[in-house]
Amino acid sequence: MKTLYLHNPRCSKSRQGLELIKSNGINHEVIEYLKNPLKKSELSLLFDLLSQRYSWKEFTRVKEKEFNQNTDKMTKTNWIKLIIGTPKLIERPILFNDKNAVIGRPPENLLSF
Repeated sequence: MKTLYLHNPRCSKSRQGLELIKSNGINHEVIEYLKNPLKKSELSLLFDLLSQRYSWKEFTRVKEKEFNQNTDKMTKTNWIKLIIGTPKLIERPILFNDKNAVIGRPPENLLSF
């Protein structure tokens, strides 16, 4: 799997992160995940990778009005269904491949990739 950058061009942090990885020569493919949502298999891998570093609440936009979960626990299956149904609930930006994933909040975190 190549390195993917989950990007929302309307988000300033996502734009900053994109410039940062470009200027540091990190080879990547930009995925505008709101236009081209990730496949179930990609979300499954992403959940596994992010869960090694972060709580699911850190890679889910829980403050969005569309987030209506009442649980402190989130299973991978439920998270995948949530993101497939409402892709805007995934945090951005995220840089990932089949071995590593980093959330670009702040954008400088992407350099740890």
